[in-house]
Amino acid sequence: MEIRRLLGRARRSQARRARMCALVITTTLATSIGALAAVTPAMATNAFKEEFAPFANCPVETAQWCMVATTTSGEFKLDLKTTQIVNPVILQGGLATDAFGDRPLIGPTSGEAVSKTAQPVPGGLTGISESIGGPVTATAELVGPPSSVIVDKGNLLAQSGTAVTLPIRVKLDNENLGEECFIGTEAEPIVLHLTTGTTAPPFPGQPITGSRGTLESAGRSKIVKVKGNSLVDNDFAVPGATGCGGTLSPLLDAVVDAGIGIPSPAGTNAAVMSGELEETASVWAAKYKPKVKKPKKEKKPKA
Repeated sequence: MEIRRLLGRARRSQARRARMCALVITTTLATSIGALAAVTPAMATNAFKEEFAPFANCPVETAQWCMVATTTSGEFKLDLKTTQIVNPVILQGGLATDAFGDRPLIGPTSGEAVSKTAQPVPGGLTGISESIGGPVTATAELVGPPSSVIVDKGNLLAQSGTAVTLPIRVKLDNENLGEECFIGTEAEPIVLHLTTGTTAPPFPGQPITGSRGTLESAGRSKIVKVKGNSLVDNDFAVPGATGCGGTLSPLLDAVVDAGIGIPSPAGTNAAVMSGELEETASVWAAKYKPKVKKPKKEKKPKA
């Protein structure tokens, strides 16, 4: 009998300890969940706002739609010379309406409509080695105001026709070329008619095909992302170089022309710009636009 009483007491004691452990675990979990519930909304809100950070320069007062296109890869071929896009190039601004059809870009409130991003030119100045003549970088620059960039979102999605018209000139930088060495000028720019479809260049060019990419949503479905898109063109002419080498311009212009193979007609040049596009309505961009902190007023010293 005594043994039975002892066993019963042990079982009751064990049961009480189990209930106490369960209570402690339940209380701890409840506390942890409560703490997460208090923190998560703030964290989610901050993350949500950060998704709209790319649209910080959108002209929300004049545009109905904001867009940022980032080219992360591709190439720019001028007859004999091909330069890979290895540094991101950003096109940003707004559109007056979300309707399809040709729409001029409204310039950003800060920064450039098309970023001036330098790309290394293989082979340097001579095309043989950077040790001869030094390294060279090529930077595509927009010719004209932001409105000279024409966007047609309908063609972009339909993979047919011109999606983006982009007039540019290419600045070549090298210690021997000076500060005014350009391929293309304001009077005679290189005009790209980029498409996500298939090109039809003149001989000897062969058709190349772009891609509209895949559609995704972000920012609680308030942001549209087009990932993996590719815009192409190989039906544009390229003029010769100008202004290379300052007083030696006629000589160095000829050297640059010979090394690249320019002037070159349509069908011998090509542009491939791949990356992603982000868009949102300007009302959402304005709502989550980072606020600029006003500088604190200095206190006047007491007399």
